Amino acid sequence: MKYSEPLIKARLIKRYKRFLADIELDSAVEIAGVWSQFITIHTANTGSMTGCAVPDSTIWISNSHNPKRKYLYSWELSTVQDASSEKGSLIGINTMLANKLVKEAIEKGVIAELDNVQSIETEVPYGSEKSRIDLLVTQKNGQKCYIEVKNVTASFEPGVAAFPDAVTARGTKHLRELELMVQQGHRGIILYCVQREDIQQVRAASEIDPLYAETLKQARQNGVEALAYGVQFSGDQAPEEISLVRPLSVAH
Repeated sequence: MKYSEPLIKARLIKRYKRFLADIELDSAVEIAGVWSQFITIHTANTGSMTGCAVPDSTIWISNSHNPKRKYLYSWELSTVQDASSEKGSLIGINTMLANKLVKEAIEKGVIAELDNVQSIETEVPYGSEKSRIDLLVTQKNGQKCYIEVKNVTASFEPGVAAFPDAVTARGTKHLRELELMVQQGHRGIILYCVQREDIQQVRAASEIDPLYAETLKQARQNGVEALAYGVQFSGDQAPEEISLVRPLSVAH
């Protein structure tokens, strides 16, 4: 998925009120007739963003070019220190992209576990707890695949991502719903979209949400498939594209 234009480099001052962050740009921009290097931006991530919102770190933002928006710019990527790279590793913090990245990867045939696709639907009501599935894939043989997508950014050890980064009753509910779909003869898939390049494996963060971790273990034992794929960023001077390309392992 290509960004509408190359992202803009900035320095994070602080994140606050979940949806807002103060930043410093390399040069001043004009907003509502005022020029400044210090601006407030929108944050499309309601989670804790553990390790992804470090003051003074480099971040990358996008310009909506929409004068009707209260906050013209949006936070897209964070940067964390990485021993293997002087520039550090990028982390996609925009949770709104996860479903789009997975859908695009399925359409391109990147996700080997989902081949012979006939159709892809989004936000379809399902289950017994008033849920909506992120992606409903129907394969050419008629098999329905219910796919819940989870955006993953947290990492507490090198090369390993952890989900969730905060207690998630909603995430636990989705595992129960997927289990029900398997009981009804469909495929139920939890797919972790890891928006980081420095990860090889995903695990349940039992130290943060033990109920989610235990429910995931039970769901997998009862036929729910757990998949994980990681992204790749491209661009010369600034990130221009993000794609879901790398299969990752999911720890048992």
